[in-house]
Amino acid sequence: MAAHRKPKQRLYTGPAARTAATLAFAGAATAAALPGTAHADPQRTPAQVKAEVDRLYHDAEVATEQYNGAKEKATDAEGALDTLRDEAARRTERLNASRNALGSFAAAQYRTGGLGTSVQLALSSDPDQYLERASYVDRIGDRQAAALDKVRRQVAQIATLRSQAKGKLAALTSRRAELKKHKATITTKLAEAQRLLDRLAPPERTAYESSDHGSPDSARSADRADRGTARGSVRAPNARAAEAVAYAYGALGKPYVWGATGPSSFDCSGLTQAAWRSAGVSLPRTTYTQINTGRRVSRSELAPGDLVFFYSGISHVGLYIGNGQMIHAPRPGAPVRIAPIDQMPFAGAARVA
Repeated sequence: MAAHRKPKQRLYTGPAARTAATLAFAGAATAAALPGTAHADPQRTPAQVKAEVDRLYHDAEVATEQYNGAKEKATDAEGALDTLRDEAARRTERLNASRNALGSFAAAQYRTGGLGTSVQLALSSDPDQYLERASYVDRIGDRQAAALDKVRRQVAQIATLRSQAKGKLAALTSRRAELKKHKATITTKLAEAQRLLDRLAPPERTAYESSDHGSPDSARSADRADRGTARGSVRAPNARAAEAVAYAYGALGKPYVWGATGPSSFDCSGLTQAAWRSAGVSLPRTTYTQINTGRRVSRSELAPGDLVFFYSGISHVGLYIGNGQMIHAPRPGAPVRIAPIDQMPFAGAARVA
């Protein structure tokens, strides 16, 4: 029986060798592109993971404030739309009543108006009574003409209301689309941050979650702030500011939830809004509108109760409590806490009252 032999490998030289090398590189590139065949990206260091998580949380907070603004506008548009619809319904009821009255009058005229006035006078057995009735009918006719004019005005007003309602509905639809977009951005950023945090070893994960923004230095600063700023030591400039500060102290430890305004959870602007609402002051919903409340104050002028803002886009806010400290809702996974205001890029401050 003939032995089976392995075919000899053919060596390529010249152009053939170059072609084979090109194909080999192409095959390697294709393999790298296929799932499960490529080498994993180099493992990030814990510091790089923390920095990326901080960036994702900041991006999510920016989107959260945009969501809050769109939600506030959507709520306003929905309320205005309901008001317009209610008013249009009431005016339509009055219009229908006016139309019914005109219809009754027209029917009566049809039944009695077949003869001319001169013929009716000639046939009347009591001309004086006829003339008196005719004068009355003329007055009724004048009032009905006024009623007809009123109906025309009512129709025009209802048309205007419906046009306004159509505009408010378009605005509401647009705001709802914004809400959907910002919500998608928030959930995507938070999910990516969570995925990165899950890569950290348990001690590193614990250290990050105990800090405000992932920095051990900021965690230690926050601990010192908790020890160094006692609630009783805060001296607010007025009763309303004292009430807002007291509310913020009462919120310590409550969780951060984006879009939340209390009383069991908060985002950053939701906390400051709720604190000042407890003092009888209504603040707008977002960081970038809250900064225009009251009057601007410099960092050197800060007093307890002032709103302190951070980052160039005014995407974070806290409530100043004195001694360089604030109470704020930092981010998902970090509850409401006391922290130094110098741990984030300071953008400005506002005094509400």
